[in-house]
Amino acid sequence: MALSDLLYPDNPKRKQELINLHQELLDCMSTNFCATNELVGVLNEHLGCTITHIQMRESTTVKENCDIIIQVMSEIQHQVQKIDSDMKEKLEPVLYQKLYDIKEPELEKIAIAQRVFSIILGEAASTAAAVAIKLLGCNLLTLTVSKLITLLAQIGASVLGGISITIIGLGIEMILHAILGAVERNQLLTAVRSYEKHLAEFKAASEKYQHAIHEVTSLVRQQVP
Repeated sequence: MALSDLLYPDNPKRKQELINLHQELLDCMSTNFCATNELVGVLNEHLGCTITHIQMRESTTVKENCDIIIQVMSEIQHQVQKIDSDMKEKLEPVLYQKLYDIKEPELEKIAIAQRVFSIILGEAASTAAAVAIKLLGCNLLTLTVSKLITLLAQIGASVLGGISITIIGLGIEMILHAILGAVERNQLLTAVRSYEKHLAEFKAASEKYQHAIHEVTSLVRQQVP
């Protein structure tokens, strides 16, 4: 047993707690990677986008993986904004406004959007129009993407950012290199509290994000025979 563990018996417990929190963070990030790739697949197949699928890199840090998913989320935001710009450019103002009118039936909105996509994509316009309307009208998706980008940036910039993704050894050398128990204990407490704070917010925002993506992908399954 390390001298620091003898001086501060709660340290082994804190280390295990940190490992567990780290695994929770990785699981949540992994789910977000999968959900994002699912949405990317829909955008590429039905809206003619060319967004690259992403993969977690276990040999790098939390921050580097945060940066990977932030980049593709930003690209998704850009594509949704482009769809909106195309609609605004190609539709009469009255029809464009109908796309955002909550009282307007969704089928009518899809019919309006289909006019634009029939020009851009030809016969594949029906599903594309439905997906576009869902994306444009889904403030939940827009807001949760923005929220997740903010949270991922915060996590990357925090004490968590420099920790390795790999669970083996946890990559907490930055913490365990301290010989003095008081220093190690303080660092462990700081890391644990940082994980707890960020993880609570991250998990909540991730659930909303994944729910929004599920709505879009479910719509696609209904549209495609």
